[in-house]
Amino acid sequence: MNRQQGELPKAALFAVVGIVGGVGSGKSAVTSWVADHWPLARIDGDRIGHAVLRHPQVKQQLVEHFGRDILDGAGEIARNKLGRLVWGQGEPHVQARNLLERIVHPRIREEIQQQIHDARASGKWGVLLDAAVMLESGWSETCDRLVFIETPEEERRRRVASQRGWDEAQWREREQSQLTLDEKRARVHFIVDNSGTVEQAGQQLMEYLQQQFGWRTPGYN
Repeated sequence: MNRQQGELPKAALFAVVGIVGGVGSGKSAVTSWVADHWPLARIDGDRIGHAVLRHPQVKQQLVEHFGRDILDGAGEIARNKLGRLVWGQGEPHVQARNLLERIVHPRIREEIQQQIHDARASGKWGVLLDAAVMLESGWSETCDRLVFIETPEEERRRRVASQRGWDEAQWREREQSQLTLDEKRARVHFIVDNSGTVEQAGQQLMEYLQQQFGWRTPGYN
């Protein structure tokens, strides 16, 4: 590694890069691969969202609006039960999803901003922000660049079936609750082809970031 006295190589510019794509596109795998090779912080919006559901005030608000049936035996929010209320294209589902977002999105934004601050303070080069509804929620406003992970539909279906246990109907419900893929592509600065290996996709992303921010470190692993 190209380091002296245990310090990270200095980056040319700190930046926040938002990663978007279709459901099951492999955003987490690609960003994790890049973050394993460079000193970047990876922020997982989905993980933050899951943590926010355990916040006492959030739980209280959700129970007030959706009822105690959304709780599991331990008194925590059961995401599968809540999901049955918010995923779908019918008007009740849309209204429930909008209400859920009004409750949880402000807290998710706060945590994202805190993690970005922490990454900068710790000397990281930048942040890879992986959040499923980044464009819809407005969290993309914190990003310097946006990248779309392009993955064939059949591969995305296979991934969500094997990794999350979703059937095609569940996958399409979640996909239809987001912006269309064409809308996402139209709003990004770069598209990564993820039809091959994660290493190939990660290299494409690294090359783009090198060009944009000077994140270049021969010999760093």
